[in-house]
Amino acid sequence: MTESTVQRDVIDILTEDHREFLTLVAGIKVAQDGEEKRDLTDTLIAELVRHAVAEEMYVYPAMKKHLPDGAEAVEHDTKEHKELEATMKKLEGDDSGSTEFLEHLGELEEILRDHVDDEESDQFPKLRANIPAAELVEMGEKVVAAKEAAPTRPHPLAPNNAVFHKLVGPGVGFVDRLRDKLTGRNQHEEQL
Repeated sequence: MTESTVQRDVIDILTEDHREFLTLVAGIKVAQDGEEKRDLTDTLIAELVRHAVAEEMYVYPAMKKHLPDGAEAVEHDTKEHKELEATMKKLEGDDSGSTEFLEHLGELEEILRDHVDDEESDQFPKLRANIPAAELVEMGEKVVAAKEAAPTRPHPLAPNNAVFHKLVGPGVGFVDRLRDKLTGRNQHEEQL
């Protein structure tokens, strides 16, 4: 099948992100070199932040609108995003060879696995059952675009809602990418 006949929807895109996150966590755990651990961790943090922002902008409003328990699920997921942000902020400051780094990575993995399980086993099937396929594809396109402009660093004190992300997020994302460029953070991604 060609790309034009099969379009990935938002659930395919987010599920693929989940696989990539868990692969990065596994890579961090086995990496022997401190610089490699730091690079993989910075990549994980940047991708998780972008993913979370895109979910909050487009997926969570759809969950509230289309799922009977959508508001409660969004509240639960937003709380998990806040926990992930706080843990990512700790990881950002940790030395990759420290005990704290390993503890915080374990904390992040635990929250992430719970979040992934909630979405993939409960929320995603409900979204597929309640939203037309074309709308899920359109939402996927919006999520991909949102991830491109989203921040790359955790901002635990910032609001986790669509309005904030749509109005302020692109500016914060620009500043984060500028900081990344100036510090050399995530520069290996451009080579991939």
